[in-house]
Amino acid sequence: MLNTSNNNTRKMIVIHGGHFSSLDGFYEEASHVLMKDVDWKVGTLDGFDDILYGGFGVFENKEEIEIIWKESQKSKEDLSFAATREFYENKIRHGKPFNIELIQKKLNELEEGKGQILFEILVEIIESHTNITLTLE
Repeated sequence: MLNTSNNNTRKMIVIHGGHFSSLDGFYEEASHVLMKDVDWKVGTLDGFDDILYGGFGVFENKEEIEIIWKESQKSKEDLSFAATREFYENKIRHGKPFNIELIQKKLNELEEGKGQILFEILVEIIESHTNITLTLE
């Protein structure tokens, strides 16, 4: 759910799209803003989803928060078709423990114009958490 108004009862967390240009860079930024003073770092899509449940890092479990993604259009361009194709191809090349059949299917869908780019996947992950409001700027 995209929200353009600011609700002051929520903790505000800002992701700066200008601070990164790759998925690994996104993970670094997410770790920096969501996991301050915690040794663990985000390094996978599942790991990113996990930290959004809260309870470790900068907000508590089910706490109402707002994530403001600044320069989101830049991030959408950085994490678009080419980056997503490379992401899937790297997983296929790596092989186990990845489900190669599923990843190949996702790559095929992407190439057919039906699949999601990494930016859309990240937005979907954030929006799946009902306690989080996402604002794209």
